[in-house]
Amino acid sequence: MNDKINLAEKLATFTEHWAPRTVARLNDLDVMVVKVEGEFVWHHHDDTDDFFLVLSGEIDIELPERTVTLGEGEIFIVPKGIEHRPVARREAHLLLIEPSGTPNTGTAETAAPRREI
Repeated sequence: MNDKINLAEKLATFTEHWAPRTVARLNDLDVMVVKVEGEFVWHHHDDTDDFFLVLSGEIDIELPERTVTLGEGEIFIVPKGIEHRPVARREAHLLLIEPSGTPNTGTAETAAPRREI
């Protein structure tokens, strides 16, 4: 990758919710953008933390004993193994960073296919 990346331009290329798009790779990590709205499934990741950065809008990260609300420019990292569910009452845009190939639902059988843009 030799060029800069405009995240707003990348986000404008798709409309689906909860379908992350890889925009760059950093070592063995995928840097992704995703549009979210509504409730995602409760899930966890056995082998990796889950990084969320809100680019626009607001989301709640529901955890078993509390809810963390994130606004634009805020990040939250869910530790590996912790059950969680992202929820967006209105469309929000996120930047995610995960090890390449990590299923967004925690299991390959139910994960959205990983796409690169």
